[in-house]
Amino acid sequence: MKSILACLLLFAVVTANAQDRYEAAMKQQVALLDSAGTFNPASLQNLANTFERIANAEQTQWLPYYYAAYCLVNEAFMTQDKSKLDPIADKASLLAEKAVALKGQDSELSCLLSLIAVSRIAVDPMTRGAKYGTESAELLEKAKAQNPENPRVYLLQGQNLMYTPEAFGGSKTKGKELVNLALQKFSSFKPESGIAPRWGEAYAKELLKANP
Repeated sequence: MKSILACLLLFAVVTANAQDRYEAAMKQQVALLDSAGTFNPASLQNLANTFERIANAEQTQWLPYYYAAYCLVNEAFMTQDKSKLDPIADKASLLAEKAVALKGQDSELSCLLSLIAVSRIAVDPMTRGAKYGTESAELLEKAKAQNPENPRVYLLQGQNLMYTPEAFGGSKTKGKELVNLALQKFSSFKPESGIAPRWGEAYAKELLKANP
């Protein structure tokens, strides 16, 4: 009996140490991501690779896959070479789906998948706008149903409306209303943990400042 208890205690200690190492590694990388204002496609790619390495080492944690995909979709938005966009979006989608497989249906992941859909439009806006714009909008409605208090839902909806031509259903006025609603949600939003998604508030303020 003592031997069994000793083994259980050792397992608990090892597990706790592994969890501590995981959270420390994630906090370090998330802190780097928070300073992404100075990032470029290459540095975002490097950060995505680091998150993916953490994900592959852990295998049961969804957040590293989420952040790896989030870094890649931001890389896509910064990439000027349109021939590179689909491969980046494909990899981001693959990582996001791995996160979904671990986490299940989730508002943050639906927002992420919506962003990936938007990133594909830049390859050819005239032929892709309707398809991927609709897909993005549907994913954001899904994200809203999953968590109506998620501020990123309203931020992304507002951004989409602000940058969609009025002829295709866009509206700067309605878009700004949604971004303002996002800021209201941010004021009371509490991330689930120190490494849970919390991005967007600073960007929402910049978006409104750039579109008075």
